[in-house]
Amino acid sequence: MSDFRRLPNLAALRAFEAAARHQNFSRAAEEIHLTHGAISHQVRALEQELGLELFTRHGKKIAVTAAGLRFAEVIRTSLSQIALAAAALQDTQRQTRLTISTLPSFAARWLAPRLERFIEIYPEMEVNLHSSNHKVDFAKEGVDIAIRFGVGTQSPGLSSEHLMDDVYYPVVSPHYNEGALPKTPEELLPSQLLRCHDEPWLGWFRLAGLDLAEPSGGLLYQDSSMLARAAHNGRGIALGRHSIVQSEVASGQLLRLFEAALPSPSSYYLVYPARALEQPQVRAFREWLLQEIASGQAQ
Repeated sequence: MSDFRRLPNLAALRAFEAAARHQNFSRAAEEIHLTHGAISHQVRALEQELGLELFTRHGKKIAVTAAGLRFAEVIRTSLSQIALAAAALQDTQRQTRLTISTLPSFAARWLAPRLERFIEIYPEMEVNLHSSNHKVDFAKEGVDIAIRFGVGTQSPGLSSEHLMDDVYYPVVSPHYNEGALPKTPEELLPSQLLRCHDEPWLGWFRLAGLDLAEPSGGLLYQDSSMLARAAHNGRGIALGRHSIVQSEVASGQLLRLFEAALPSPSSYYLVYPARALEQPQVRAFREWLLQEIASGQAQ
């Protein structure tokens, strides 16, 4: 068994290798972010430990000795092997971890319930689901891939891939108003119409042939998932986004009112760095997501 207790100080070995390669303590110090004095001190300590000089010194000029040159080559090879082994471990770890960023409403109502099926296929993968509305800084936040709701504008270095469109229609709890629900669009008033920021009723009114103004007053929800929850709790009739309310409509917890469905001006997009699909976990998620959407649309 190798006796690692006899191994010289690793920081000193790194300092010496850099100094030997550059034949200059100052340039070595710049490379490994130390001072000239720290490099000199570590090389001196290494020489004392080994019992021989690794450099010849002539004033401020230094030259690595023949023995020092051979020793530096061995250190360089060993450090390179350590760096390669560490990189391989990091690559393996990255391939078993996937970080997804998406809107809070979409995460809670659409993606999270379906992710169990993805994890069943890839049980060895750790999936981190981040919910946020802001523009993603992929490198800084460690995000691999994002889902956003918008018009699909691209940013430099990012790919934007259309996933699916969406529609709006009124939804209500079957228990709202003791079950006395409007049977035609004209009967919507005087019901409490719940509103969500940036998702007005006016377009649906026009589609349904109603000459009504946009509702005002009351609570304005900032998130479509909160809006759907308020409708579920019987607080009024909401203009639901299909991707957010479809599971509750399917289960009967919410009722869809009327056939008129207003196409959304925004769509869902998959956004990722240009080379992200070279990572197997990102590629696997994209393929699964597209299949999941296609299956849902077929149903």
